[in-house]
Amino acid sequence: MKIALDVDVLAKQMSISDMVHQVADWGYKYIEQSPHPRINPFYKHPLFSRECEAEYKKALRQAGVDISSFICVYRWSGPTEEQRRHAVANWKRLIEIAVDMDVQVINTELSGDPNQQEICNGMWFRSMEELLPLFEKEGIRVEIQSHPYDFCELNNETCDLVKSFRSDNLTYVYSAAHGFFYDQGKGDVRQMLQYAGDDLSHVLFADTFNQTLDTRYILNPPWLNGKGSADVTVHQHLAMGEGDVDFDAVFSTLRDMDFANKKFKVGGDAIACVSYFGFPEKMATQAIEARERIERELLLK
Repeated sequence: MKIALDVDVLAKQMSISDMVHQVADWGYKYIEQSPHPRINPFYKHPLFSRECEAEYKKALRQAGVDISSFICVYRWSGPTEEQRRHAVANWKRLIEIAVDMDVQVINTELSGDPNQQEICNGMWFRSMEELLPLFEKEGIRVEIQSHPYDFCELNNETCDLVKSFRSDNLTYVYSAAHGFFYDQGKGDVRQMLQYAGDDLSHVLFADTFNQTLDTRYILNPPWLNGKGSADVTVHQHLAMGEGDVDFDAVFSTLRDMDFANKKFKVGGDAIACVSYFGFPEKMATQAIEARERIERELLLK
């Protein structure tokens, strides 16, 4: 199992070189490269100049760190055909970057519109028809996560989308910070992880509040707190223990599933990624504590 740090917070504060060295200083061996304005920006075409690539590769060599995975967010489920075509082009360039950087795993979202579920579902399958042969050709493991405010927010339904392809190149990501959307507020992490089963290749560790409970988040005007009265969602990526997620159940279930020792035909090891965004000023402490807890709970260190 690879333990990685999502570097979103660091990328907003420092250069690529400093970001890589900071990850190493916190004891991590792997980076999950989330959308970065110089590499793989949200929704837009990837960039990654020669200078940027040289800086990144040099920093990785110096720090003794590797990239476990890229994260990309493209509108490959539309809802318009123009958006979908742009997204497919973005995917093709990111795959080239991943191959060049010797990265075999890309973590992504469905990236659709919850108000146009039928259209987005069809658009996503159309994109998969184009892209899955490329994933297979290049030996890339693409991992799908459901996300709040997507055309599919539910754990089991998204697992079924992934499993329907019966492909070793397509697996599932469970994000603990999205879990209350995944089962409409129940938070039954054991059931959700077990449902993903052998297709679970990646877990994102971060806490959040249960958005279905009254006043966990306070919105104004007050009737927005009833959920469904406004076309918005809200969640957070806090340190484990700061929200409502049952991490004791997360870790015990992952141990029962022998997640730490799982190997996949494409992309190799499973990935456990620390995905904290809520308090950048606490990261120097929280990132280390999170890594140590994952090591203790899953690697039994």
